[in-house]
Amino acid sequence: MKKVLIAIDYHPVSEKVTDAGYELAQSLNAEICLIHVMDDVGFYGAQYPTFMGYDGYTGMGPDLDVALEMRNIAEEFMEKAKQHLGDEKVQTYLAEGDTVKSIMSYGEEWGANVLVMGTHSHSVLEKLLLGTVAEKILEKTKIPVYLVPVKK
Repeated sequence: MKKVLIAIDYHPVSEKVTDAGYELAQSLNAEICLIHVMDDVGFYGAQYPTFMGYDGYTGMGPDLDVALEMRNIAEEFMEKAKQHLGDEKVQTYLAEGDTVKSIMSYGEEWGANVLVMGTHSHSVLEKLLLGTVAEKILEKTKIPVYLVPVKK
């Protein structure tokens, strides 16, 4: 059976990407999985000792309550995205870490035949300095990519 992996984030264009990916998967009679990648939750609510004379942070290590809350928010987002499609067979996967590596790794692990992504419109400077997730994935992936244009 074919498998379509749909990468989504908190940007409102994710609805268009999700709908286009779902439509593609339906036409292929494929399994569907929505993937969302969180930055390393250890970065959320990190607390640092005084440095360079700045003591705005206290204690050592992450605030686990903040990290847990961020994960709960991401899980709720994924559940709402699944509900939006109204299809109980849709799977979800919440990854943590580098976005590009996480999407590519899970795509290969899950056996995705197609990866669906949106093409966020970033400023020229952002593209020059950072590139985009889609561009980075296109450079490295072995999985065919279906890009959904999301410009207004």
